[in-house]
Amino acid sequence: MLELSFHPLSSFCQKVLIALYENDTPFTPHFIDLGKETDAAALAKRWPLRKFPVLHDHARDGTVPESTIIIEYLTQHHPGPTRLVPDDPDAARETRFRDRFYDLHVQVPMQKIVGDRLRPADQKDPYGVAQAATALRAAYDLVESDMAGKTWAMGDAFTMADCAAAPSLSYAAMVVPFDDTHPAAAAYLRRLRERPSYARTLREAEPYLHLFPKA
Repeated sequence: MLELSFHPLSSFCQKVLIALYENDTPFTPHFIDLGKETDAAALAKRWPLRKFPVLHDHARDGTVPESTIIIEYLTQHHPGPTRLVPDDPDAARETRFRDRFYDLHVQVPMQKIVGDRLRPADQKDPYGVAQAATALRAAYDLVESDMAGKTWAMGDAFTMADCAAAPSLSYAAMVVPFDDTHPAAAAYLRRLRERPSYARTLREAEPYLHLFPKA
């Protein structure tokens, strides 16, 4: 019924995998290697921008791109016991805010630093990397304050915000560590990594971690 085009190393794909595994939602995985023209062409048929993840719902004959929208779609059309977007409008808005925070203010600067590591030596952007590291540290300060005394991003309930936080914080910690400076954020990341849905996602990504660019 559901088919997901993804790569297990992608942080945004991991975000959706967590949501699927959290509710044991059945789906067919469609592994995409953008280095292969056939895979890239297949992805382009579903989403011309050639970015994953992309969900296709065969029962509804619908294609859904973008990680946040996919999780919203799953919550609406394929709900499970874990309500990833709360029914209460105010709680739903706060969940969406935190989802956007982790995508825009943790994922984006993290990916800037990682992307720079893939650039040729004569095309590096040290100033941009320094800006991204500064932005990450500012985001860590907000996470530290927000997570004080809480289990999950929205309190006791695991939500879409945690699906976004898990891969973004995990990868960010690999480029700008925060274990020694932000104890509440570090404890939150440990809980996320122990969550069965994310632990499974991490295990599936492990064979590809050698592709992650080191400093």
